[in-house]
Amino acid sequence: MKRHALSTRLWHWLNLLCVVVLFMSGLTISNAHRRLYWGDWGFAPEQAWLAVPRFPDWMTIPGYYSLAVARDWHILMAWPYALGLLFMWVAMLANRHFVRDIATRRSEWRPAAIWRDVRAHLRLEFDHGAGKYNFLQKLAYGLVLGVFLPMMVLTGIAISPGMEPTFGWLVEAMGGRQSARSLHFIFAFALAGFFVVHVLLVLLSGPIGQMRAMISGGSQA
Repeated sequence: MKRHALSTRLWHWLNLLCVVVLFMSGLTISNAHRRLYWGDWGFAPEQAWLAVPRFPDWMTIPGYYSLAVARDWHILMAWPYALGLLFMWVAMLANRHFVRDIATRRSEWRPAAIWRDVRAHLRLEFDHGAGKYNFLQKLAYGLVLGVFLPMMVLTGIAISPGMEPTFGWLVEAMGGRQSARSLHFIFAFALAGFFVVHVLLVLLSGPIGQMRAMISGGSQA
């Protein structure tokens, strides 16, 4: 039995490419106006709830300041990102990967069980027991797949000027276009944080085997 289905592996690498390009081009877009606001509008410094630092050129796409080029890259990768996420959810529900491997059980939410998982991670013990993932992994993957990634799509639609006539209800649901922009930024950096932790744990738990499994599928007893 393959440890990772073909659909999971294809989506994993496509999503990695899309997220990296979207994030780096998004940093260029952020450099164009580095203040974040809540509500329908905002521009002045005193109205901002956060002033974002200017990101250096080596972190951005393109490697120089060009808002037009950055937006082109952002839009180019937004479509495969959104359609890839839709494909992944259809595949996970069809092959029961979500129900079998990611959905948590009531017993896993007991404080004692959660604390046991936390202590195991602190000792760098990543045994999954009878399942494919432990509780903390299920919780992280569930948040990423069910909240962070979809919210990037929804907030992205809400802050796109061309979408507002059709999706005005979405803008209102998020508290205004500037609120949607702030949420877009928050979820983007939440994903960046997950990416850093994910890579670190892969390195600590056997990177060669993990990479082989995500490329060839590996095997599961």
